[in-house]
Amino acid sequence: MNEIGRPFIASSRAYFAEDYLPKIERCLELLTDEQIWWRANPQSNSIGNLLLHLSGNVRQWIVCSLGGAPDQRDRDSEFAQRSSIPRHELLARLKQTLSEADATLAKFDPDELLERRVIQGMDVTALEAIFHVVEHFSMHTGQIIMMAKMFAEVDLEFYDFTDTKAVLTWKSAP
Repeated sequence: MNEIGRPFIASSRAYFAEDYLPKIERCLELLTDEQIWWRANPQSNSIGNLLLHLSGNVRQWIVCSLGGAPDQRDRDSEFAQRSSIPRHELLARLKQTLSEADATLAKFDPDELLERRVIQGMDVTALEAIFHVVEHFSMHTGQIIMMAKMFAEVDLEFYDFTDTKAVLTWKSAP
């Protein structure tokens, strides 16, 4: 399992730190707190709600379920939040959660990837839990990007295409 498990865990960690988080940060740079808490309708989520939700999901599925931290998540409150929490606080919460998740994954034994966990009442392997969080984070990052483009009306310039290979702009040389 280590031959496949180690690269899987390393790639999962990289998606959070080197792909999704920088994209979210770029989006938040362009938006006001009012835009971050805007909702299309009462059934929709704001970017602020999505950031709270991502923190809750990562903490529950990775930090608690794989790392053994106590699970005190109140999922409904992530969506019920209506009063504005400033962007710097939302981002600090997300970064803290991702830091804890990264530490959990860094010490996670790949030989335990097929061990079962019950998370949100679902019986899953640790591998399925990690995969779920990566794809879930990706989906909501895409929603945040879409809303940021709608508000900012700019190209977010995530990639540099000057060479034949696309390079993430925050990884290209200054």
